[in-house]
Amino acid sequence: MIDLHTHTIFSDGELIPSELVRRAVIHGYKAIALTDHADYTNLEQLIEAGQKAKYLENEWDIRVLAGVELTHVPPRKIAPLAKKAKELGADIVVVHGETISEPVAPGTNSESVACEYVDILAHPGLISEEDVEKAKDNNVCLEITARNGHNRTNGHVARLALEIGATILVNTDTHAPEDLITDETAMKIAMGAGLTEVRAREALKASAKKIAEIV
Repeated sequence: MIDLHTHTIFSDGELIPSELVRRAVIHGYKAIALTDHADYTNLEQLIEAGQKAKYLENEWDIRVLAGVELTHVPPRKIAPLAKKAKELGADIVVVHGETISEPVAPGTNSESVACEYVDILAHPGLISEEDVEKAKDNNVCLEITARNGHNRTNGHVARLALEIGATILVNTDTHAPEDLITDETAMKIAMGAGLTEVRAREALKASAKKIAEIV
């Protein structure tokens, strides 16, 4: 399992980075990104904490990536903040998409998929065909999520991504120990979104490809 969207106590997660990573190792994870909720008030602290957590790579067989999830940031501020995150050393930038379960500002999806510094648009809700096209053109991955609530639109995201050719991947949006999953569960989530077994395996492999591109 490679999971590019998780949270620790540095935002609204339950675990410190070392425990989250250790539990991920036990679940068979090969890589994990620490992507706590970020805006202009805490960006530097989160990236610094994620970079410090890389010491765990020397102890256990897992890749640890320092990242952030830009969350409820006003749409026109997403691009400059994503750029700043990369300049500060973030390995991966996720944006909290327009999930139907939260009042995310309209325009968040559009601004995110048009930004060269954004790697993943998380749980993008009822994303439009136009924005999926932009995601494809700008190599922004669209997330199929394991998280309850956000996962209600997985089928819509998967269908449009397949029709248009955008890259999709499976993440957990982990906040608690029980949110971590295995490859087997990730396959079920992908196939539950309407992917064939072949397409589901491609979605799981997409995370490794994304790491190779950005790190």
